[in-house]
Amino acid sequence: MTTSENLSDVTTGTDTSAEGAESFEYADSRDTTEGRVYTVSGGDWDDVVSDAQHDERMVINMGPQHPSTHGVLRLVLEMEGETVTQLRSVIGYLHTGIEKNCEFRTWTQGVTFVTRMDYLAPLSTEMAYCLGVEKLLGVQAPPRAELLRVMLLEINRIGSHLVYIATGGMELGATTAMTLGFREREEVLHLLEFLTGLRMNHAFIRPGGLAQDMPEGFEEKVTEFVKVMDKRLPLYDKLFTGQPIWRNRLKGVGVLPVDACLALGVTGPILRSAGLPWDLRKTEPYSRYDEFEFDIPTSTDADCWARYLIRVEEMHQSLRIIKQVLKKLEPGPVMVEDKKIAWPAQLSIGSDGMGNSLEHVKKIMGQSMESLIHHFKLVTEGFRVPAGQVYSPVESPRGEIGAHLVSDGGTRPLRVHMREPSFVNLQSMPAMAEGGLVADVIAAVASIDPVMGGVDR
Repeated sequence: MTTSENLSDVTTGTDTSAEGAESFEYADSRDTTEGRVYTVSGGDWDDVVSDAQHDERMVINMGPQHPSTHGVLRLVLEMEGETVTQLRSVIGYLHTGIEKNCEFRTWTQGVTFVTRMDYLAPLSTEMAYCLGVEKLLGVQAPPRAELLRVMLLEINRIGSHLVYIATGGMELGATTAMTLGFREREEVLHLLEFLTGLRMNHAFIRPGGLAQDMPEGFEEKVTEFVKVMDKRLPLYDKLFTGQPIWRNRLKGVGVLPVDACLALGVTGPILRSAGLPWDLRKTEPYSRYDEFEFDIPTSTDADCWARYLIRVEEMHQSLRIIKQVLKKLEPGPVMVEDKKIAWPAQLSIGSDGMGNSLEHVKKIMGQSMESLIHHFKLVTEGFRVPAGQVYSPVESPRGEIGAHLVSDGGTRPLRVHMREPSFVNLQSMPAMAEGGLVADVIAAVASIDPVMGGVDR
């Protein structure tokens, strides 16, 4: 007689042998996407235990309302004890239909949608989208606009990596990481608000260039930001890099070697942590990135620890790029000169900081009916984009984000689809977590740094 049969006999008196199994009604069950679920009460539980293939098997949900899943992500874990034997990512709880919405707006209005996908790196999404539109139009942003785009992207990259450290640290119990990371991110958001007018979801990078030029005194503000970050970033090494608890919590956890990264299409810091120095800013430069000197940090450890070190070093490299941008900047336009494309055209901000100034409105309404009509049609209808399709990738803080745009020659996109790195990188969760402890699932999710707005978009 087996142990389970002895247990059943002692506790309930039920005959669980093969002969006796048919003499009673089995517990009710129903099949779900995660397997068979039994409704048990009283002695039924022992019958389920005796029938289970894995005596210690548990199926639990982590999320979608969970403080350690980086947003509304649901992880279905099958566990034996504290060891994860199977993991499945369940997405779709934050679906906003952004790509489909873009198809019912003008090409310029699409920027205000795509910027809300990866809300921690909105400028990267805007950049990929606008580069695609510009390729279809056959235009290139002016030199000053290209340099300012690079500066904004690198400031945004620093802010995104700071959120990775802050949230990842908090999820692993390091509350100081949260307070420090968000303290520094506030510096980033204050600067971006000064430069673009908004803390997040900027819609500042537009097809053909930028919405407007930088405000007066921006060089001093950016220089001061670089000085502050140069002073504060070494603090992260003191607090975390040399901290044995932090190191032990991440080292050897969430391992994903380079062949697995390539098989799954994983990019960004995860791929570079496995030893491949693939960064689109170097391998397929855009927006004059080939003119800057910066390094691509890599490692061969392929674990959470390596991804942490790489992101910290990437912040230092971003500061290097920002300094070089300030030296290269020269006066000039920030939007293409083609009046059929340039929107906003000759924008002059009003006293409220939002609408056109009274002088600009007076000029287009009182002096030139033709410019007023043109302005009206450009705003309401938008510009036409030649028929064709294009894929334009950029290196976001999470990896390769690409815009696949299809035009039928009209003023609206026929199709917009974003290749989102968070969505692709989440495929690596089972490979990282299965066979490890449930506590290490948290570290693995944090090291992927997914943004669910981009995953579900």
